[in-house]
Amino acid sequence: MITLDTNVWVRYLTNDDESQANRALKLLEQSDAVFLPKTVLLELEWVLRAAYCIKPAGIHKSLLQILGLPMVIAESVGQVAAALDFYSQGYDFADALHLASSDATEAFFSFDEQFIRKGKQATTSVKAVPGK
Repeated sequence: MITLDTNVWVRYLTNDDESQANRALKLLEQSDAVFLPKTVLLELEWVLRAAYCIKPAGIHKSLLQILGLPMVIAESVGQVAAALDFYSQGYDFADALHLASSDATEAFFSFDEQFIRKGKQATTSVKAVPGK
């Protein structure tokens, strides 16, 4: 099993450097198993959004494409699936991944009011940090 850095996935998805994109594709085609850490997904979403100005729907589709590759084995696949579901509902991807990764806790506390509003109905509810 191998792991690919975020920049390899970026080349694979964007083909903005044809030589590197071809090398990334060849490596994927030759691999029986590719581990995909949640941290790489987190960074990948950020790069696609911040550096490439890709809209959330396009990022969601790209992440699903990667996760659908037969050789890809995602870390905590259930949490990743839940995070992508939250993301498709309009959550910030980092918040979605944090919340999905906290599935064994009773509450997730934040100062982010938008996240609190969205997360009230989540399995692990998002709550405001209590006042004084």
